[in-house]
Amino acid sequence: MIVKERILKEFMELVAIPSSSRAERQIADALKQKLTEIGLAVEEDDAGEKIGGNAGNLIARLPGTIAGAPCIMLSAHMDSVEPCSGIRPQRKDGVITSAGDTILGSDCKSGIVPILEALRVIQAEKLPHGEILVVFSVAEEGGLNGAKNIDPEKIRADFGYALDGSGVPGVITTMAPGQNHLQMVVHGKTAHAGLEPEAGINAIVLAGKALSEMPQGRIDFETTCNVGLIKGGVATNIVPDRVEITVEARSRNQEKLARLTEEIVAAFSAAVEKNGGQAECQVTKKYDPYVLAEDSLVIRSAVQAAQAAGLSPVLEGSGGGSDANFFNRYGVPNAVLGTGMSKVHTKEEFIREEHLYQTTEWVLQIIKQTAHLKTT
Repeated sequence: MIVKERILKEFMELVAIPSSSRAERQIADALKQKLTEIGLAVEEDDAGEKIGGNAGNLIARLPGTIAGAPCIMLSAHMDSVEPCSGIRPQRKDGVITSAGDTILGSDCKSGIVPILEALRVIQAEKLPHGEILVVFSVAEEGGLNGAKNIDPEKIRADFGYALDGSGVPGVITTMAPGQNHLQMVVHGKTAHAGLEPEAGINAIVLAGKALSEMPQGRIDFETTCNVGLIKGGVATNIVPDRVEITVEARSRNQEKLARLTEEIVAAFSAAVEKNGGQAECQVTKKYDPYVLAEDSLVIRSAVQAAQAAGLSPVLEGSGGGSDANFFNRYGVPNAVLGTGMSKVHTKEEFIREEHLYQTTEWVLQIIKQTAHLKTT
């Protein structure tokens, strides 16, 4: 049986620990100790060194007690967006918030705490289970960099769950988009804006015309494009000769993502060149999309466990990426589970106390129910 007082105390403890991306040392050390005390073998990888951080991903294993049961993976990320130093969690009428001058950090401590508590329960009650793989990643915020730099051979599992969804417990994300990052540079020609403006080619004007020609916003139900950053110009008396633009394209369909990316580059380049300038376009794939079938083992197990925990399972698609994008790419089917965190990445972030307990029950049921499955 889960211990609600322990869950609440641990959540309040963990959100108060600073955990900026690439600076997760303090939270990583705390979680290492907790996992070890529960009885897992813990390893820290070298992802931190690869990305310029001070801590790596934590990879922990608990051997199974039932032969032939699937190995399940449970994951959450350790880092938080800013401002996440000096968090003072407040509890009132069953709702937990920050003091209002920082985020709360339920993204993703509301995933970490249920995993820890579920592990404690199966150990204390000696419940039968298959092998359990736990991954607490670094630098998820801003690019999924911890998962991107993990060794796929160290996270072999039959299927798994990333506890990183903003939906209420019971919500299961079965599909999420891939993302391409486009860095566009427009080259014009500089001139004095007051003495000889006709001798110049204004790169800002070129960029505006090009942006009006390319796809933007909601393309279809699973595909989007956004112009996020623009930088250019030196002074009002100088015709600008260079503008940098950053664009992202997303889709849950890989072919659509590739096609949209090609359309953006073609339309942008043609518009710039038509008006006398030159364009450079560099495309970087950030991560791949994934789609999990509703009758797949990973989804069926999550649905059945949700029902056993008294939750109403809801299957939905997402417009955002998570560590699950990389885990699916590495061959471990991964769905994202809702933990109830709300208004994340803002100072108004909150979570309902009951959602912490419901998520924990859900994780516990996943472990208990998968113990009776066979991988063959």
